[in-house]
Amino acid sequence: MSPNQLDAKSQAWSALFSEPMSELVKRYTASVFFDRRLWQADIQGSLAHAEMLAAQGIISAQDWADIQRGMAQIRAEIESGQFEWKLDLEDVHLNIEARLTQLVGDAGKRLHTGRSRNDQVATDVRLWLRDEIDAIATLLRELQAALVEVAARHVDVILPGFTHLQVAQPVSFAHHLLAYVEMFARDEERLADVRRRTNRLPLGSAALAGTTYPLDRARVARTLGMVDERGEPQLCLNSLDAVSDRDFAIEFSAAAALIMVHVSRLSEELILWMSQNFGFIRIADRFTTGSSIMPQKKNPDVPELARGKTGRVVGHLMGLLTLMKGQPLAYNKDNQEDKEPLFDTVDTLKDTLRIFTDMIGGERDPATGQRSGGLTVNREAMEAAARRGYATATDLADYLVKKGVPFRDAHETVAHAVKAATSHACDLSELPLAVLQGFHPLIEKDVYDVLSLRGSLQARNTLGGTAPAQVQAQIERHRARLAPLA
Repeated sequence: MSPNQLDAKSQAWSALFSEPMSELVKRYTASVFFDRRLWQADIQGSLAHAEMLAAQGIISAQDWADIQRGMAQIRAEIESGQFEWKLDLEDVHLNIEARLTQLVGDAGKRLHTGRSRNDQVATDVRLWLRDEIDAIATLLRELQAALVEVAARHVDVILPGFTHLQVAQPVSFAHHLLAYVEMFARDEERLADVRRRTNRLPLGSAALAGTTYPLDRARVARTLGMVDERGEPQLCLNSLDAVSDRDFAIEFSAAAALIMVHVSRLSEELILWMSQNFGFIRIADRFTTGSSIMPQKKNPDVPELARGKTGRVVGHLMGLLTLMKGQPLAYNKDNQEDKEPLFDTVDTLKDTLRIFTDMIGGERDPATGQRSGGLTVNREAMEAAARRGYATATDLADYLVKKGVPFRDAHETVAHAVKAATSHACDLSELPLAVLQGFHPLIEKDVYDVLSLRGSLQARNTLGGTAPAQVQAQIERHRARLAPLA
């Protein structure tokens, strides 16, 4: 066996060492059983690197042809499940390189010219994460579209708006849902921003100082699609930073944590709304579970678990920040620990977005593309709850202000009216006109238009308000923005 041969008995770096690595250290330091999910990015990056090496005359055209042939077979073996992943070869990179060398000989050994595993793994993770960001952005848009369509069916449904979880003012249920659409739209913008910084090429930085070979890094960047909106190649411009930087992974994890925080806030509301004390919605049975002891129970396990998984994703962000905080330049083995939290964050986020889209919007009909069977809304329970909390008290104050009463005086007057309504166990709109006039002589019969829930909604007809006309305009704006999904 050649001393440089990469196989299960000889690491790529073993010639210097006088004794083999212990089995415990092999298991402790190996990453192949989790980083092998990077195989597509590894092959993609290797092919771009090899093509550039051939174009620069660093390897021969025959080597380039052999590398292409070997990588095609490796791809087929991995996709069919026939590829043998070996612990002794440590990681995805050496496993693929060793198999390539078995298949094409010296051409496989020449592939690593002008690069290191340090810049190779940095490139692979960026390529992989770029594609995952694209997939997550699509899932985010699908969730937004589902929320928008549920909102479109419930513009005229009145929900008590809360502050401090106390009834504050009536709002359209659609308006409430669109608040989450705004959150997820901002999340989409953040992901796009993270993608721009992720989509930069470290390859060619080698171990830490660059390389003596005449590489064309810009060519590799173009081949891999690491370009800006103008088609200009995007390169990591300092070799030390290129191999050791994990800012892009941390940025993504921060964006993912914020998405999950938004999901968690929505989860909390779904859990409250589904409880018997609220009874505002019903979640389809396929998203709930029962109790092992209480046969009457339907538990909102999906939103509860999403609320819990938010802590998991936030924890991964903290882990990555802690991982990087004490590292000197350049690459350190610590960075192997970036992958499992990053992988789990991506998996958790994608699964959560998929299930929430189905739970809220319903399952998609493969023939029509339309969704049905999502949340069931109890509009009567929502409206009754809005009536219980004196939600139009501010409207009465505004009514008096418009008649010339200073707001602070109007506020105090209405507080007395609410106290009277509370003592009579009735809504403000149920107090007789004579009683209301006892609180202020400027109150007239038209006050009952103001005190109605629908009158309150209609009155808030400013941009961003809860008036049905404004809500409908927001729905149309979001539909236009999300139209490419159709």
